[in-house]
Amino acid sequence: MDLAELSERLMPFCHEHLGDPDVVVSDVETMAGHAGFSFGFTATSKGESKSYVLRVPPPNVRRVGTADVIRQARVVDAIRDTDVPVASVIWSGEDERWFGSPYFIVNKFEGDVLRNEWGQSLSYEQMRPVAAQAMRALASLHLLDWREYVPDDGPPLELEPDVTRWDRFYERSGDMDLVALGPAVREKLLERLPQTPRAGIFHGDFQWSNVLYSFDGTLQAVIDWELWGVGATLNDIGWVITFADAAAWKHGLRLKLPSPDDLIAEYVDTYGSDPGDIAWYRALGAYKFAIISGFNLYLHRTGKRPDESWEDTALSAPFLMRRALELLDGG
Repeated sequence: MDLAELSERLMPFCHEHLGDPDVVVSDVETMAGHAGFSFGFTATSKGESKSYVLRVPPPNVRRVGTADVIRQARVVDAIRDTDVPVASVIWSGEDERWFGSPYFIVNKFEGDVLRNEWGQSLSYEQMRPVAAQAMRALASLHLLDWREYVPDDGPPLELEPDVTRWDRFYERSGDMDLVALGPAVREKLLERLPQTPRAGIFHGDFQWSNVLYSFDGTLQAVIDWELWGVGATLNDIGWVITFADAAAWKHGLRLKLPSPDDLIAEYVDTYGSDPGDIAWYRALGAYKFAIISGFNLYLHRTGKRPDESWEDTALSAPFLMRRALELLDGG
């Protein structure tokens, strides 16, 4: 839906939900998003203005998995009073008369994520406390007992399918030479499969573009919960550390992040005990993103989803694969 149509839909919604026939809706805008569509807007009622973010699924898709916005709202609402900073779910529902789909609406923060210009402007000294907050929030998430917060979302997912499910994407790489080490990494991942992974709530895409800060460097919210689930929590560590490991990237890092060891130390300090075989999950994270890069290169080159940036990003796939092998070999 375009912004003009959304503005028209927001007026009666805000009339009813704010109980004010004179409410004014303004500043309707499209916001960044992945599996769903996000829109920002401001509602002024009785002399007070508040800003919100509306989340709806993409049109013409099955409303399951990453397109199930009600499931996203459920976990955000479930953990709102914990040590994990999240936005407040103000309204949510499956009544399609408002936006033609299920929806949820949260409060809007002023700030930015680290991947953008603000984050790239931070020095190493400025970045250290900023990144540390993210690692502490992640540990706090993993310490939650999923049976208490999301009891209907178990049992925990198994680990082996998280290795083998990437097979079909590997086979559709835009350049097989870039992912040539894939079979060797896959074999070692399965050989070293952790036998007793710690299970809990995982974010599923915990990375530096999904932690939102105020411009003074205070972590305001962990965002974009499309991939959350119950399973091996260290998947989140493997993923976020992959994006903080200069050795895994052809051109190094854009952000001046602390070292992987320092970031892991912050996590472990909050977690309070040995979380398990982090190296294995780091290898899995590198393996996954190498394959994702190759697959997105395929989508770009075939015109199915053009995005020139994958021509450059995919050049790191061999580095990611080699890094995965080093981690599996104890390097």
